[in-house]
Amino acid sequence: MSFSENVLRAVRQIPKGEVRTYGEIAEVAGSPGAARAVGSLMKHNRDLNIPCHRVICSSGKIGGYNGNLGKKKDLLEAEGFIVTAKNMLKKS
Repeated sequence: MSFSENVLRAVRQIPKGEVRTYGEIAEVAGSPGAARAVGSLMKHNRDLNIPCHRVICSSGKIGGYNGNLGKKKDLLEAEGFIVTAKNMLKKS
């Protein structure tokens, strides 16, 4: 399996109401330190079956979402998270 396939598989397995960091996904995909590559894959993913909104920055910031942070914020809040004015994530 390729790195990309491993990343997408790992993201598909994130349960609703949970998040993982780009770095955690990189590690699960077999490439620790490839957090930016995970971010790039998430940026270009168009498969709605991949819950990319559940992947966040290690700092707690929600990161990007195909240029639509409002949608990522809404999806996360619908799953029980609070997104602050600085786009930081907290579990409600």
